[in-house]
Amino acid sequence: MSLKKALGKLKSGSHSNPASDDESGIVSPTLNGSATAPVASSPRSSGIFGRARASGEHKRGASGTFDRKDLASPTDSRSSLDQSKTESPRSSGIFHRRTDSPSRSNTLGHKNSISTHSPIRAVKEKLHIGEPSSSESDLPLNRDGDPLSRNQQKKHEKRAAWEERRREINEKEKEIERRKKELEEQAEKELTPEQKAKYGNIPPNSYAGEPKNQQRADIRTLSAKDVGKEVVFRARIHHLRKMSSKFVFFVFRQQIATVQGVLVEHADISKYMLYWAEHLETESVVLVKGILQEPQSKQGEVTGATIRDVEISVHSLHVEAAVTDHLPFNVYDAEVSQKEIDEEIARGDHKEGQTRVRIADRTRLTNRVIDLRTTASQGIFRIQSGICNLFRSHLDSEGFIEIHTPKLQGGATESGASVFKVEYFGRGAFLAQSPQLAKQMSISADFGKVYEIGAVFRAENSNTYRHLTEYTGLDLEMAIDEHYHEVLRTLDRTFKAIFKGIYERYRPEIEVIKKQFPHEDLVWLDQTPIIPFAEGIRMLNESGWRDEDGNPLDENEDMGTRDEVQLGRVIKQKLGTDYYVLDKFPVNARPFYAMPDPNNPKVTNSFDIFLRGQEILSGGQRIHDSRMLLEKMERLKVDPKSMEDYIQGFEWGAPPHGGGGIGLERILMLLLSLGNIRHASMFPRDPKSLPERPVIKELRHPEASTMHPPWEGHDRADAGADFQPIEKLIANYGDATNTSWLEPRTEIWRDEFTGAAVGFVPQDGFAITVGDPLCHPSQYLKTMTGYLKYIRKERNLKPLWLLVGSEAEEVLATKFNWRTFSVVGEQRVDPAHNPAVNDADIQRKIRHAEKEGVKITDYPIGTPVPEEVQQKIDARVQDWLSNRKGRQVHLTNIRPWQDMEHRQYHIAHTPDGTIAALVVMAQLSPDHGWQVKYSLDFPSAPSGSIEYIVTHALKLVAQAGASSVTFGGGASSKFTPGHNVKGTRVKVLSKAYHAIATELKLTNKTEFREKLGAIDDPSYICYPPHGLGPMAVKAILNFFEDDD
Repeated sequence: MSLKKALGKLKSGSHSNPASDDESGIVSPTLNGSATAPVASSPRSSGIFGRARASGEHKRGASGTFDRKDLASPTDSRSSLDQSKTESPRSSGIFHRRTDSPSRSNTLGHKNSISTHSPIRAVKEKLHIGEPSSSESDLPLNRDGDPLSRNQQKKHEKRAAWEERRREINEKEKEIERRKKELEEQAEKELTPEQKAKYGNIPPNSYAGEPKNQQRADIRTLSAKDVGKEVVFRARIHHLRKMSSKFVFFVFRQQIATVQGVLVEHADISKYMLYWAEHLETESVVLVKGILQEPQSKQGEVTGATIRDVEISVHSLHVEAAVTDHLPFNVYDAEVSQKEIDEEIARGDHKEGQTRVRIADRTRLTNRVIDLRTTASQGIFRIQSGICNLFRSHLDSEGFIEIHTPKLQGGATESGASVFKVEYFGRGAFLAQSPQLAKQMSISADFGKVYEIGAVFRAENSNTYRHLTEYTGLDLEMAIDEHYHEVLRTLDRTFKAIFKGIYERYRPEIEVIKKQFPHEDLVWLDQTPIIPFAEGIRMLNESGWRDEDGNPLDENEDMGTRDEVQLGRVIKQKLGTDYYVLDKFPVNARPFYAMPDPNNPKVTNSFDIFLRGQEILSGGQRIHDSRMLLEKMERLKVDPKSMEDYIQGFEWGAPPHGGGGIGLERILMLLLSLGNIRHASMFPRDPKSLPERPVIKELRHPEASTMHPPWEGHDRADAGADFQPIEKLIANYGDATNTSWLEPRTEIWRDEFTGAAVGFVPQDGFAITVGDPLCHPSQYLKTMTGYLKYIRKERNLKPLWLLVGSEAEEVLATKFNWRTFSVVGEQRVDPAHNPAVNDADIQRKIRHAEKEGVKITDYPIGTPVPEEVQQKIDARVQDWLSNRKGRQVHLTNIRPWQDMEHRQYHIAHTPDGTIAALVVMAQLSPDHGWQVKYSLDFPSAPSGSIEYIVTHALKLVAQAGASSVTFGGGASSKFTPGHNVKGTRVKVLSKAYHAIATELKLTNKTEFREKLGAIDDPSYICYPPHGLGPMAVKAILNFFEDDD
C-alpha cells in the first residue's frame, strides 16, 4: 500500500493532489528513532524516559538485526564502459561491513544481537499496512521455525530476485568490459592515422606551437546561406543524445547562441569515434569541425537551438577542456523556464516524476560560474556592459570628464552611517559609501562636469531582493548655470540614450532573457513626467492607498518600498509610462548636503528618478556655501572634523553644482524585470556573503585526519597506506548518527584522496544515507559530489540523505538543488550547566539510591572492562529485554562492547553485587562531545538508580571539558521546511506529519530529559527533485523496519 493511501486513513475531507516535484507530494511519516509506542506497564522497565528502551540508543542512524547481503544495483552501460572497477576496497574506495571483524569478537554479534522494533513498523501497524495473510500453512519457515510473515515473504522473494538480477548484471558488466577492451584494441589496429586524428583530447600544453591561422566561426552568424561551407569553432557541449550506435545528436553552445550538430558513422567517421563521443560530458569545451547542412528534421528547422535554419555535420571533434568534477546542475537543465515546465505537465503523454525541474535561485547563485554560462546570464551581463558603455559615451558627448576616486576614505561619506571599517596601517579607515564627496571636490577644483563608474560599499544588513552591500555606481556631478533642473535634464537625456541604445543593440539578448524572466518592454514618454513629491503622495492617498497602520501617507516623510511600487502602478495607469521623476523631496528624506528650497524650507532641490515603480537614481543640488554647510552639519550633529578635506574645498570657493548616483545593478534588474538584484551582479555581495570558514579544531586522532591524510603528498595505493579507521573518523568528525555506520549492513564509501567516508544502505534501488559525511565541513562539497557520483553512476542507485546537520543540508540544498525539511532533532544537553543538579525531585531519587547502597564503578576510555563484568552485563541486558512490555522503538541493536576504544562505561551495582543500571558513553567529535549510547535501568534496581548514574556520567564528561552531550534523535513537535520546499507542498506535508505524530505520540518528551535541559538541534531529511515519491517512501519504510 502506498503511503498516500495510508495517509488517507488519517485525513478527512480533501483528497487534492497539489503540484509538487516530489511525485505524490507525500513523505514518510516518521524517519527517526524517537517514535514511541505504548509504554511498558512497569516503571522500572521503562528506565529514565518513561518507556522500556535504551535511551541513548535512539540515534539518527538506523541498523537492522541481520546481515543484509550486498545487493549491487544495475549499472548502465555508459558508466560500466567508462570505468573499470575491481572488488578491492582500495581500488574502489568501498568497504562492505558484512561480518564482525576480529576486533569485535567480544561484541554481541548476530547470534546475541538484540533486535528491536522499528518506528516505521509502528506506523504501518497503526495504519494497518501489510496485515498478515489468513493462510500461512504453505509459507516457508523463518530461522525460528515459524511461517514467514507477508513482509518476510516479500523480502525473501525480493532478495531472490535481487540475487538473480545481480548475477545478470555481473555477467552483463563483464561482457561490456570485454567489448570495451575489444573495441579499443580494434581501433588501435584498424584505424588509419587520418581516422584517429578525427577525435580525441588535445593536450593542455598545446598552445605555443606554430600558429595555424585557422578562421574560427561565430555560431551567431551561421545561416542557411552558408550551407555546404566548412566551419571550425570552439563551443561547449550543451546537450547530447545518442540516437543509435551510428548516430549522436549534439547541441553546441557559444555564449547566447546554440546550434545542433549531428555525428553519423560514415567514411572516416568510425564507430570507435561515435563510441568515444557519446560518452563525453556535457559542458566540456570542444573544438568542432564540420559542414553546414540543412536540417534533416520533419519540421524543416531545428527546434532545440537558437540557430534554426542550419545544423552541423560533425567531421572532427576534440576536447579542449574536460569536465573533471560532478556538476551540481548543467546549463541545459538551468535553461528550462516555468512556461516550459507548465507546458510539459499539461501534455497528454506526460508521466509523473519526469518533469524537468526549475533550478532554485539559491542553487544558481551558490554555483555562480555554471549559472553565468546560461544564455540568460550571458545576455544580462552583455546588457550590463552596454549600459556602462552608453552612459559613458553619452556623457562624453556632453562634455563630461571621467574621473576615478579613491575607495579608501578617512571618514564616512554620509553622516557616518552604514560604513565598512577597515584597518589602514594601524589607523581606522572606511570603504567609500559613494564618490559623492570626491565628485563635489572635483567641481570645486573646476572640472565642470565629471562622471565615474566605480564600486560602492554599503554596510546595511538588508537581505532584500533589491539591496547589495557592494554594487557599481554610475555617478555624475556638474556645475549649475541657472537652475538645478539642468542636472535633471542631463540625467533624463542620459537615461533615454541608455534605454534606446539597449533596445536597438541588444534585442537578441533581451528575447533570450525573456524566456527565463518574462516581461514587457519598457515604456517611456518623450516628455518625462516631473511630479512634485507632495503631489505623488496625494495621488497615492486619493487612490485609496494607506500605510501599514491604515493611515494616509505623510507628505513630509519619505516613502517605503511598497509605497513606491504602488505609486508606479498608479502613474502607469494614469500616465502610461514606466519612467518618471519625483521632485522636491522633503528635508527629512535627504542627507545633510542637499540644498533646501528657497521658498519652502521643508523641501529640498532634490529628486529621484523611478523605473517600473522603483527608484534608480537619487540626485539634486548640493550645498556649495561653506557657512550654510557647517550650520547644517551642526544642526544634524555631524562632526565637521571628520570631513575637513571636504569642507575645505567649499571654504576655498565652489560653484553651484548638483548631480546624482545610479545603481547599475538596480537599473539592470528593473529594466529586465529580473526580480532579484543578485541576478544583475556577476558575483553578488550581500550580508550573507563571505561566510566564516569553520575553524579546524584539534582532532582526537590527528593521524586520522581527512585534511591531512596519512598518505598526504603520495598516491595512497602506491604508498601502501590503509584508509583511516571508521571508528577514528567518528571520534574526529562524527555525531550520534554516524555511530550507526558500525552496523554490519552499512556499506562505507571512501574518498580516494582524503579518506572521507559516507555510510549507506542499499534498499529497494535506493541508497539510504544517514548522517553527515565523516570529514571536515570544508570538504563536504567535494565529498558529497564524489559520493553521489559513485551512487548514481557505479551503483545505479537513487540517493536519499536522512538526518543531516545544518551544514550538510546547506550543501545539498544550495549546491545540488535538493529539497529539505526537518521533523527530527538531536536532543543535546550541556553537561557543565545541568539544571537537574537543582531539581528537588531528581535529587531526592538520587539520595534514595545512595541510601540503598548503590555504588557506581567507572571504566574511562582506555580502561578495559573485565570479561566477567561483561558477562554479567550481558546477562542483565537479557533480563532487561525479557522484562520489557509493549512495542519498543529503537534504531540500533544493543551492542555494549562495540568500538570499546571510544566508549566510557558506568556501572551501578547494589551492595550484593547485582548490576542495577548501565550507562555507555560514546565519544563523538570535539564539536559534538559525547553520546549517551545506552542507558539501561535493569529489573529490580533500587529507585533512583538510573537518575544517579546518568547525572554521574554527565558530571564526569563535563569535568573532562565536554560542552555537549546528545541523547540521540527525537521527533520534533512540528514540520519545519528547509530549502526548496514551499507553498502547497509544505501545507500537505505539515498536515500529514502532524496527523501521524499525534496518532503515534511521536513527540512525547520525557520529563527527565526536560529536567536535564535537552534542546533540539534540527536534523534534516534531504532528497533530490522527484526523489521522494511512493517508491522512495517504501524504501525508507523497509530501511527502518525489523527483519523478524
